[in-house]
Amino acid sequence: MHPALWLALAIGSEIIATVSLKLSNGFTRPGPAVVVVAGYALSFYALSITLRTIPLGVVYAIWSGVGTAAIVVIGLFLFRETLDAAKVVGIGLIIAGVVMLSGVGAATAQ
Repeated sequence: MHPALWLALAIGSEIIATVSLKLSNGFTRPGPAVVVVAGYALSFYALSITLRTIPLGVVYAIWSGVGTAAIVVIGLFLFRETLDAAKVVGIGLIIAGVVMLSGVGAATAQ
């Protein structure tokens, strides 16, 4: 499987695990708690496969940045969390950082 697909799997399973962490209510609900453990396990496995071919800094920037931005959006719609100017700026900075690290990482990897 292509490394980008492994990275997408890592991001998706991390997002599912993080949402389930909220739904587990402090690990008092067994169903979501099992999804948390399985989701993070799959995420770290897929991340480790990705690291065979893509530099660590690039992988981690994309994985954490996309995951963080997605969780903010999910929190907004699923859990009715608020989105203020500071959060919007923060998401913008995360995206800018991911783009910068991806560009630098891609340039140094060649």
